[in-house]
Amino acid sequence: MQWILGLALAAAVFVILKQWGALSAEKKKAATWKVILVVGGALLVFMVLTGRVHVLTAAVAAVIPLLRKLPALLKFAPEINRFMGRKPGQESREQASDHSGSGTDLAGQMSEREACDILGVKAGCSEEEIVMAHRRLMQKLHPDRGGNDYLAAKLNEAKQVLLGKRQA
Repeated sequence: MQWILGLALAAAVFVILKQWGALSAEKKKAATWKVILVVGGALLVFMVLTGRVHVLTAAVAAVIPLLRKLPALLKFAPEINRFMGRKPGQESREQASDHSGSGTDLAGQMSEREACDILGVKAGCSEEEIVMAHRRLMQKLHPDRGGNDYLAAKLNEAKQVLLGKRQA
C-alpha cells in the first residue's frame, strides 16, 4: 500500500515539475503564491482537525490573505449603504460637524483646497494642468472602467470648483 502511495506521489511531482518548467517567469511567481496559499491552507485545516490550533485562530489566519482584496471590495461601500437603508449623502450630525473642518464650507460646497487635493494639483495652477489632472484621474476612476459614480462626481465637482474660480 505504501509503495502505491509513493509511486503516486512521485508521478504527481513529475507532472508538476514538467508543467513548472513550461511557465514564464511571471506565471511562476503567481503559481508560487498560489502553491504557498494552498499548502498553508491545507496545513491550517489539518492542524484544526487534529486539535492543534483553535478554530478562531485558524479563522483569523484564513482572513489574512483576503485583506489583499479589501481595496477592491471598498468600491461596493455605496451599494452596502443603500442596502442598509441609508442614503449615499446621509451622515450623522457628529460626522457632519467633524467634516466641516476638512475644507468643505457650510453650504456643502467643495473648497478650492479640497478640490486641489482631489485632483492632485497645486493651488494657483494653470487651467491646462487642471484639465489634464481631471482627464488622467477620470480615465482611472470612471464607472465604465471599474471606478464608481461617487469618485467620478467628486472629480467633476473639483474640476468645476477650480475652473469656476479661474473664470470669476
